[in-house]
Amino acid sequence: MPKFVYKAKDAKGGSVKGLIEAGDQKQALSVLKEKNLSCYSIESKTEGPLSGITKKYFNRVKFADITAFTRQLSTMVNAGLPLTESLSVLKEQTSTMSGIAGLILRDVKEGRSLAESLKKFPKIFSTVYIALVSSGEAAGILDNILNRLASNMESQREFKGKIKNAMIYPIIVLIAMFGVIFAMMVLVIPKLTSLYEEFDADLPQTTKMLISVSKFSSRFWWLILLIVAGVVFTSKILIKNIEIKRKVDGFKFKLPVFGKLLKMVAMTEFSRTLGLLVGAGVSLVEGLKISSKTSNNVLVEEAILFSADQVEKGMRLSSVLSQIEFFPSIVPQMIGVGEETGKMDEVLSKVSNFFQTESEQSVKGLTTALEPLIMIVLGVGVLFLVMAILMPIYNLTGSIK
Repeated sequence: MPKFVYKAKDAKGGSVKGLIEAGDQKQALSVLKEKNLSCYSIESKTEGPLSGITKKYFNRVKFADITAFTRQLSTMVNAGLPLTESLSVLKEQTSTMSGIAGLILRDVKEGRSLAESLKKFPKIFSTVYIALVSSGEAAGILDNILNRLASNMESQREFKGKIKNAMIYPIIVLIAMFGVIFAMMVLVIPKLTSLYEEFDADLPQTTKMLISVSKFSSRFWWLILLIVAGVVFTSKILIKNIEIKRKVDGFKFKLPVFGKLLKMVAMTEFSRTLGLLVGAGVSLVEGLKISSKTSNNVLVEEAILFSADQVEKGMRLSSVLSQIEFFPSIVPQMIGVGEETGKMDEVLSKVSNFFQTESEQSVKGLTTALEPLIMIVLGVGVLFLVMAILMPIYNLTGSIK
């Protein structure tokens, strides 16, 4: 009888994992349900040795899954369906989120709020997500909050998608270029080297340099891989140090072209998140603290936390941000307008749209500039290879004649 490895939550919310025998996966789920266990992961033990890796990388919850889950839940709640019934429908779907929907449904039926249930999945639902749902439930406008949250996540996904798609072409070309260079060094050059040695050819300096690099690559390829792996591993350890991370993040903002783009992306995320939180009824101080956790840059995070501290002491947010150098002047100016008019969420939404548009235009300009630059680099590389490899062969054939 097939065996299944499962992970589940018991009646008290504790994590349980184990092995169960059943005719198929459906029967295994039924047996676990009879034991009052809510299964959120189950896989056949007889699957291949790579099945665990495959599931880890291809069946994990992605941002797109959470976005779809939020939109579907929003649609049903806005249509008048009770929360429990909406979650029940999502539970029955064969999606990545179905198991999680089942666990949330159980908690809600037991009297817990939706926000409390979401807190059990911190790796799936962000602090911002939970804070918005909590505010919506407290104010009795969960349907409206879910709708705004879904729209925001769709906009965020589209924005990130545009940036990633714009960079695909340059990345593919660069990978292909390094692949060709590696193949030349390991496969082609060694064969030509033996030919040159056989004829005792007088080689130009460029060819000698290329042969030396090829010999080193062929003999010590393992050392090169070891060095690369060591650099990557060491970088991951060092970046955990707050001082090093602060310097690295500061250096990113100073990079030509890319620094400006990273800054605009950071401003987009900050203004979008803060606007969404303030619009949901979260206080400005609390909204700033929550927004800081969404930043991938420690300088931005520290600046937002500093702003929250100053606002809590009575200062205006626009005044605080105007003193921080990497915040563009338009940010405190627009926030000042929001403070004067009392429409902070609307102003922050406009700021977010402005920086999003600027980021997209910057990415388009960057990719447009990179294409001819890559072609020039490829052309120079091809010319170098022709001079280093073909010229000695041409000289050899000439001397033979």
